Amino acid sequence: MDNRNNTIAGWVLFAGICALGLTIGSGMVFADRHPEKEGYPIEDSEAGAGGGASAVPLPNLLAAADVAKGEAVFAKCAACHTINSGGANGIGPNLYGTMGEPIGQGKAGFAFSDALKNVGGTWDFENMDQWLTSPRKFANGTKMSFAGLGSAEDRANLIVYLNAQGSNLPLPAAEAAPAADAAAAPAEGAAPADKGADAAAAGDKGGNGAPAAAAPAEAKK
Repeated sequence: MDNRNNTIAGWVLFAGICALGLTIGSGMVFADRHPEKEGYPIEDSEAGAGGGASAVPLPNLLAAADVAKGEAVFAKCAACHTINSGGANGIGPNLYGTMGEPIGQGKAGFAFSDALKNVGGTWDFENMDQWLTSPRKFANGTKMSFAGLGSAEDRANLIVYLNAQGSNLPLPAAEAAPAADAAAAPAEGAAPADKGADAAAAGDKGGNGAPAAAAPAEAKK
């Protein structure tokens, strides 16, 4: 009887040791480890590659911009913004009639960040281009998490689309081509004149290089 009790007690002890081992092992395998930095901002692939500046002046980009292409670019903004007249604010404000409005104001019921309110000025074409390039650089501390648009052409298309939605500000005049191209034309035109001078100089000489005026003197001999 004692042997039987000892055997049962041994198996119970063994089962307890096994259960404890399994608990410790599963805890190590399925441990919940948090990353050092949680979350990530919404990035635009083009902006994330750097750049954003354009050699073409903004007025020229706006003159060549396409409203329909801007509407396609706006699809990146539609998750947070509406743009129809009387549309509701979402994560971001309704953007109808935004161009020309004071920055950080003008949208009833939307709480703009102090960072954006403190920028001052209005949403003119230059300010909107800088904002779309990098919201965080334009208004340090802004609540907007979008990284920006790296393509200057995309920004110009989006700006003219925004402008067509209840603002209709006149576009700035496109800048003229650099003056260097015009200056090159007279320099090229001067070449024929130089050739003409060379021809005139050649006509003043005889075939042997002597001045042509010597010919009549020889004829008198």
